[in-house]
Amino acid sequence: MNFEEIYDFFQNPPPLYLNKELTVCYVLSVLLAGDSYGTELIQQLEREYPAYRLSDTVLYSALKFLENERVIKGYWKKVEGRGRPRRMYQVHPEFQGQAHDLALLWQQYAQEGHGIPNSPPGHVHSHENKNQGTG
Repeated sequence: MNFEEIYDFFQNPPPLYLNKELTVCYVLSVLLAGDSYGTELIQQLEREYPAYRLSDTVLYSALKFLENERVIKGYWKKVEGRGRPRRMYQVHPEFQGQAHDLALLWQQYAQEGHGIPNSPPGHVHSHENKNQGTG
């Protein structure tokens, strides 16, 4: 390590991995817009919020928590252009209000750039690459 590498770290920080709490809120923010599946949730995060990453382990733990709480339900669907059927997830209608509240927590967190060095308050890091590809 040298001083140049230290400065570079702060100029180009590595992505931050979401914990389970943030993942629950992120997942709900996506599912409120439409049904989705695990791989798509990870790819969408990387596209729309490039400063953040999500591990498979944390994602599936959050999905299992949400299913156990009956906030979301899963079903199998053949996704066009994909080989095997995917486990799709959707928000239960009776939990729309709570899902919306939790989704707002994620959106506020991401917009404020929590955990991202050199992030001015209120600066939006998301949507910079929103319209590129569908993964």
